[in-house]
Amino acid sequence: MNIEQILATKVKEAVHKHYEVEPENIEFQPTRKDFEGDITLVVFPMLKQIRTNPAQLAENIGKYLEEEVEEVAAYNVIQGFLNIVISDHYYINFFNKVKDREDFGILLPQSDVSGIMVEYSSPNTNKPLHLGHIRNNLLGYSVSEILKAAGNEVYKVQVINDRGIHICKSMVAWEKFGNGETPESTGLKGDKLVGNYYVMFDQEYKKEIAQLKEEGKSEDEAKAQAPIFMEAQEMLRKWEANDPEVVKLWSTMNQWVYDGFDKTYDALGVDFDKNYYESETYLLGKDNVQKGLEDGVFFKKEDGSVWIDLSDEGLDEKIVLRSDGTAVYMTQDIGTAIQRFADFDINQMVYTVGNEQEYHFKVLFLILKKLGYDWADALYHLSYGMVDLPSGKMKSREGTVVDADDLIKEMAQTAKSISEELGKLDGYTDAEKEELYRIIGLGALKYYILKVDPRKRILFDPKESVDFQGNTGPFIQYTYARIQSILRKADFDISAELSKDFSFHEKEKELIKQVQLFPETVALAAENHSPALIANYTYELVKSFNSFYQNVQILGIEDEAEKVLRVQLSNLVANVIKSAFKLLGIEVPERM
Repeated sequence: MNIEQILATKVKEAVHKHYEVEPENIEFQPTRKDFEGDITLVVFPMLKQIRTNPAQLAENIGKYLEEEVEEVAAYNVIQGFLNIVISDHYYINFFNKVKDREDFGILLPQSDVSGIMVEYSSPNTNKPLHLGHIRNNLLGYSVSEILKAAGNEVYKVQVINDRGIHICKSMVAWEKFGNGETPESTGLKGDKLVGNYYVMFDQEYKKEIAQLKEEGKSEDEAKAQAPIFMEAQEMLRKWEANDPEVVKLWSTMNQWVYDGFDKTYDALGVDFDKNYYESETYLLGKDNVQKGLEDGVFFKKEDGSVWIDLSDEGLDEKIVLRSDGTAVYMTQDIGTAIQRFADFDINQMVYTVGNEQEYHFKVLFLILKKLGYDWADALYHLSYGMVDLPSGKMKSREGTVVDADDLIKEMAQTAKSISEELGKLDGYTDAEKEELYRIIGLGALKYYILKVDPRKRILFDPKESVDFQGNTGPFIQYTYARIQSILRKADFDISAELSKDFSFHEKEKELIKQVQLFPETVALAAENHSPALIANYTYELVKSFNSFYQNVQILGIEDEAEKVLRVQLSNLVANVIKSAFKLLGIEVPERM
């Protein structure tokens, strides 16, 4: 048990002894720095059950804890707050247990726990990945790693949207204007090549719409009758009819895109356990709809379309099958969810999808529950806000997106410029410098995005993200590298345990208390699907270390026990930084 669990048990005993009631709410918080203490019990929530003076209640509990809990050294009462002083002996025992652990705070998957599936990325095969995809991938990957660290078996998947009219648009444009171009012949990544033709389609489409409007057609008529659009519709019909030539072109161009995606994923440092393809899943769900129709979950309208009425749940009617019997997105999402629970031993699923799809997922989860799937209650929509740039909103059709590959390169270049300005890299080879720029640039990008609550919109500023001061990835990476420098200089044995009569410096104790919060932060981040909690915890840990570093001597102190402790403590902090950043998908450099 950690100290809060020990105290919570004893607080209940104290309240029962004095007032013969079992407190429902026991609320702890860190003691404010202007008061003596380590942990503070807030007694006000207990006053709903106990009619007494809050100061007297706190005094009674504090006296009991001091007498009954060996870890409690002293206490003081400030109005309705009980400030508890934890003995150095407790922190010595804690430190001796964890000082050499590189995996402190990280749990192995529990054998009795079913898995959790996390879906993220899920791109379209008509364009490269862009800045919006980066936030999606970083969130999905990091949440997967955090759930693993909390003791879960995790499966990372994506659904690749490889069919539909938007895919056919790129194919038509390539047939009309491509002259047989390939990634090999152009030197372009395949996803970029295909994306260029998606933009080209839109340009040609707009020209044809303008021409038809000049000929007297309305806007809607021009859009529907534009020849290039009609060619794309015809290509989609042929694909659905399994036309050999169309399917061959579709397979070829999609493979170009997959190869391009793989390079981007590798550069970004994310991966997947399984890919689902919409071309293989788009017919799923129709049987489930039919069964739901028979069971009265759905109803059929006069035109033959099938719907569900969710007005009792505060939503509205939602179509699940068109009148011609074809599926809508909701249909295949129903079928795909059911298929995934058949494919994997899971009891939870997390969908990493932008907040514009919140309504869709509310409906999906309700439908699955009404169809009788108990696991529907364990489905979670990891909803996130858009990423904006100072230049405004991105549009794929018009080719105004921030390309993921270009951004990754730009981040490394920004890291290079700032590092050279600061003159930090004397003695590095060119190859070492380039690798360090990559680590710093990518770390800056990931941290800047992940430190923000997923639900919030982000205005991304590349230069601000690579600042070596403040709440940034490079600042934390630099602190890690500084600790590695200390460890390289420590040419003495640091394996000794602290003696039981050791007395901590105030800054040492503050730092140990901050380290101690890591396991509970991991658990909380897993529960809330929030990498931001890990990122901001790490920043607070680094601030605490830098305060320690600036206020005490480490290698220069004469007392041998103090010197060993401070090097051990530095090493433990570095281990926690490395573990925390690994959960965010961020590397830490040994030198900087």
